[in-house]
Amino acid sequence: MNWSEQIQAEFERAEGARARGNEGRARVCARRAAGIAVREYFARQGRAVRTPSAYDLLNLLAEEPHLPADLKQAAVYLTLRVDEEFKLPADVDLIKEARKLCVRLLA
Repeated sequence: MNWSEQIQAEFERAEGARARGNEGRARVCARRAAGIAVREYFARQGRAVRTPSAYDLLNLLAEEPHLPADLKQAAVYLTLRVDEEFKLPADVDLIKEARKLCVRLLA
């Protein structure tokens, strides 16, 4: 499966999890989709990234100096930790943020 198919599969899993009321699983799948896109983005720039972690990749992306502010913010949202009630501190749709990141990074 290529990176594009992997991203699509993660979004399908994310939407399915959300439809079943499992927002935690939806967040995980959205992060994984975004991580795949970030890895491909860095590969296109000729940068070898050794970490398999989507979380680490998103943190690296958020530090990119030439990245537009809204994409940096999307990366930050995708790395937010949930609180004791398993809620994000901000009212953010991580699937939507991950889709935006994927589309814009890989355009």
